[in-house]
Amino acid sequence: MSITDKIAPAPREVRLAGLVTALLGLGLLGFGVMVLAASGSSAAPRNNVLAEAGFFLLFALVVLACAAGLGMGHTWARSPGVVIALITIGAGWYLAGPSGQPGPGVPVILLGLLIIVLLFRQPSRAWALGQRPGESEEDAAERGGLEGRHADRDHHDD
Repeated sequence: MSITDKIAPAPREVRLAGLVTALLGLGLLGFGVMVLAASGSSAAPRNNVLAEAGFFLLFALVVLACAAGLGMGHTWARSPGVVIALITIGAGWYLAGPSGQPGPGVPVILLGLLIIVLLFRQPSRAWALGQRPGESEEDAAERGGLEGRHADRDHHDD
């Protein structure tokens, strides 16, 4: 099975959210590598620094997996994408507020908000619900949304 077989139809907003999420994942990956590289010069116990670097590297991989899912149009990635965006907004708030670093904090907040907006625009909601052309969100939800659309397709294939 080729990679093109794994790419599902999705609106532009979802793919853009995947791209922005990938930027966050790459930033986390870079930060984890920087923490790991600085572990030799840190006054903190080496185990603590390695654990911190490991956390950032593992979290970066999770974020990148979600970004790949959004980029390939998989609906399972929408909810984790929203959670990642909310965590990003919280991290940006902490940078801008209590840490007193609005320079990096405000752009981080804006990236999180951008992901939220992209994933909650009407085309993204319709995609997540499996909404048919001309069908209301309520009708799609009553039909069972995306699962109902898959069941209808499987039923017609028989």
